[in-house]
Amino acid sequence: MAIENIIGWDALTREIAEARHLVRPDPLDPVALSRENAPILREIGPAFVTAFTFGAVPACAPLARAVETLRNLADGRHKLPAAVPFGFVRPSWRQRIDRAGLDRRIFTFCVLAELRDRLRAGDMWVEGSRRYRAVEHQLIPKPVFAAMREAGPLPIPVADTAAAWLAERKALLARRLVEIEAKAATDALEDVRITEGRLRISPLRAITPDEAEDALALLYARLPPIRITDLLADVNRWTGFADCFTHLTTGRAHDDPRATLTAVLADATNLGHTRMAEACGLVTQRQLGWLSAWHLREDSYGAALARLVEAQHRLPLATLFGDGTASSSDGQHFPLDRRAQATGAVNPHKGSEPAVSFYTHVSDRYAPFHSTVISAGASEAAHVLDGLLHHGADLSIERHHTDGGGVSDHVFALCHLLGFRFAPRIPNIGNRRLHLFTDMRPGPTIAPLAAQPIDERLISDHWDDVIRLAVSIRTGVTSASLMLERLGSYPRANGLALALREIGRVERTLFTLDWIELPEERRRATRELNKGEAQNALKRAIFFHRTGRIRDHGLQAQGHRASALNLVASAIVLWNTTYLEAAMRHLERQGRSIPPNLLQHLSPLGWQHINLTGDYLWTDPGIPEGKLRPLRNAITAPDNP
Repeated sequence: MAIENIIGWDALTREIAEARHLVRPDPLDPVALSRENAPILREIGPAFVTAFTFGAVPACAPLARAVETLRNLADGRHKLPAAVPFGFVRPSWRQRIDRAGLDRRIFTFCVLAELRDRLRAGDMWVEGSRRYRAVEHQLIPKPVFAAMREAGPLPIPVADTAAAWLAERKALLARRLVEIEAKAATDALEDVRITEGRLRISPLRAITPDEAEDALALLYARLPPIRITDLLADVNRWTGFADCFTHLTTGRAHDDPRATLTAVLADATNLGHTRMAEACGLVTQRQLGWLSAWHLREDSYGAALARLVEAQHRLPLATLFGDGTASSSDGQHFPLDRRAQATGAVNPHKGSEPAVSFYTHVSDRYAPFHSTVISAGASEAAHVLDGLLHHGADLSIERHHTDGGGVSDHVFALCHLLGFRFAPRIPNIGNRRLHLFTDMRPGPTIAPLAAQPIDERLISDHWDDVIRLAVSIRTGVTSASLMLERLGSYPRANGLALALREIGRVERTLFTLDWIELPEERRRATRELNKGEAQNALKRAIFFHRTGRIRDHGLQAQGHRASALNLVASAIVLWNTTYLEAAMRHLERQGRSIPPNLLQHLSPLGWQHINLTGDYLWTDPGIPEGKLRPLRNAITAPDNP
């Protein structure tokens, strides 16, 4: 309890990790590793650097010379030349190498290890590569950007000059500091205390009333039981989303939408083609493989998902779940089968097995509108913006929520520059510091929370590059995930990364002040994140075959599973919303209306009435056009609405 009150467990963990890093030597021993991998280094080292043309920033000139030296060893020579570039070797390795003596194996290992890190950081690049290009080559060319600026306005909602932006943010931050100080001094902040220089925010009380649970159970008890195949057939009759899965070359949809949806189900349930062919009795394993190869693609999945999301958002009941302008995103971990473990990574916070994460964006109306596959060990923050910018549906997202995994100062900055309100649930926010401008003098209550001041000159010096980066992302010249990964791995001396961090600190400070003052800000973030977590439970129920383990080796195949799972979950959300609305009207006609204050707490994520297992047969219920299946009269509630 004392540790929690003084520093917090997460902060303590970070301090321990930093202390270990300071007292321990580098865990990579170049001497031992080069000896263990001598045959591999001899084979691939010179061949690898010979296969590509590398560029480098001036600071990496020693490494560039070392790469050229290694390239010259491709002719079969076994000994290093007399003068070998050595300045690129990290200091923690030099003492070990001096003791062991530098030979070709150790030199090759050091070159490849440092080259890997510099490619990730963007200090070196591969000519002609799409991913490992120079950052300058991934942005809009400066002459084109200058022409866009002159024609104006730029497609981002921020001031064109650093001076104007700084003046506006300084005025806003100064005003907010005065307002928060006044409330803190009079103990007028709800569930918030600032004492002895520490911020303490009480946990939220339950935001869903018990009456809402009872109302939801009453509605779900009326929903008709249904097979997942019949549910998909219903949704396809309403929307025609199966038509989005067109042939790669002819552009035509398959003659039998049931066959297409069976292939989708094989991925969504993790059943696979062989067992799905046995369970459905409609198509063979070979036909499912053909459908997957020619009809199921990233773009067709995206078009089908957009059609379902838009249909669900138009329903009257869905408008009560949210106004359609907010969303959240979260990663869901799926362990990898033994045969696919080489493609995954271990996240110690999620378990000890190699896994991948399906990172999904969900609207405030419960519709999952984007999903991507990332390594379990990768930062979720890098993928927050991709889903907001490239979902394909007709949505107007203005506000986005994540948990701690999606938080970084770079994300705060880019969300602001691109016109999104980033409102995450920051873990241990009481331990985070506020970053103010140098000339600001906060009141005595807020002052202890302030940390390193904002570097205005850094922002001003790199403002043009920051704006060019934001416009490049907005116009699709580069992706937010790629740039955030590159900027996140940049060395401290990179001006663009540091300037973006300073902008993010300004936005994070403004957000933190709102979080402190407005309990509705905290409740709203929790409410939206709960929708994403409930969505994960539904997906876990759908993706149950093979104990939920992914066997696919390739990223594309894993992506198809993520897209199929997202699509089937979206179909369930649409079907449930439609029938919950019908059940609500039915109760109204019986004089048993649901109170309006409870409607926003309803959820279309129940699945107890849906048969997700067993056979996957397709039937024709003969439902007339524009009609729904009969509702149940039973009043027993399902276990998991």
